[in-house]
Amino acid sequence: MDAAQTDTSPTYDLGLDRFPRVALCHQPTPIEPMVRLSEHLGGPSLYIKRDDCTGLAGGGNKTRKLEFLVGEAVKANADMLVTQGAVQSNHVRQTAAAACRMGLKCHVVLERRVPDRAESYEKTGNVLLDALFGATSEFRPAGLDMNAEAEAVTAALRAEGHNPYFIPGGGSNTVGALGYAACAQEIARQSDESGLPFHWIVMGTGSTGTQAGLVAGLHALDVDLPVMGVSVRQPRERQIAAVHKLAAASAESLNAPTLPVRKILVDDGYVGEGYGIPADSTLEAIRLTARQEGVLLDPVYSGKGMAGLIGMARAGFFKPTDNVLFLHTGGSQALFAYENEILDSLD
Repeated sequence: MDAAQTDTSPTYDLGLDRFPRVALCHQPTPIEPMVRLSEHLGGPSLYIKRDDCTGLAGGGNKTRKLEFLVGEAVKANADMLVTQGAVQSNHVRQTAAAACRMGLKCHVVLERRVPDRAESYEKTGNVLLDALFGATSEFRPAGLDMNAEAEAVTAALRAEGHNPYFIPGGGSNTVGALGYAACAQEIARQSDESGLPFHWIVMGTGSTGTQAGLVAGLHALDVDLPVMGVSVRQPRERQIAAVHKLAAASAESLNAPTLPVRKILVDDGYVGEGYGIPADSTLEAIRLTARQEGVLLDPVYSGKGMAGLIGMARAGFFKPTDNVLFLHTGGSQALFAYENEILDSLD
């Protein structure tokens, strides 16, 4: 091959093969245009990264994290996964399914984080699926340090003779964040192969691991693509600090340069009354995305993330020529736990 024919395209390789990993995920997940929603909003050009299609237990973003977390568990000869989350946790559902896939037991600690819910809230949606996957569970009141609670349960199970592996809420540590470093690598390759440049990524941000992993991965790849996290729970400054702490540690684990805090972008204008409580903007985003694109969002994460994208588009935050990629983190299984709010919001 002569010099004129030399392939100079980037390889986008983070060297993730050096980390323990198991195969749980359909990947690469597709990137699709949202033509009707883009037209409805009058621009910019919107696209959606379908991480609701990762496969395990109906899909969702936690499956990418669990590939690395369960890889560590298998390496440690664990016989059980232990984790925690809110009652309708998507992470807990996918962890329970991953345990089934690997022939492990699963025990979960569920926080009654969302106030004033009907009794059925603890029996439907993700909770029903947790039980179907054979996970055993126990509940805690709101406001506790849930990772500490679950770690104490892990210690008790170890004392009983099990060899449990503890996974923090949301799978959000440097091991789990590798899943979204891998996703950053995947997006960079898809963009390069398709010739479609993206100018923004927008996503819901909660336990921090997804946004932190994405930002760390893009930083390590030297890809200049800003990631706007739409907070589903915490005020902006607190969320920025939490995401940056994990993103910086994740970048270090990837042997990347120091990651500056300015790379962490958060909009907290769509939280509403709190975690797990859909605001009017959340319900509108769920309805619009369903009716314009035939895509289901959830009331806790992706619905608030899309509400942020819609709000920013309406406010002129993006340039009309921008290509904006929405990261769909899954979670539509929880819609059934919010039946009344969804039905009341329909016209």
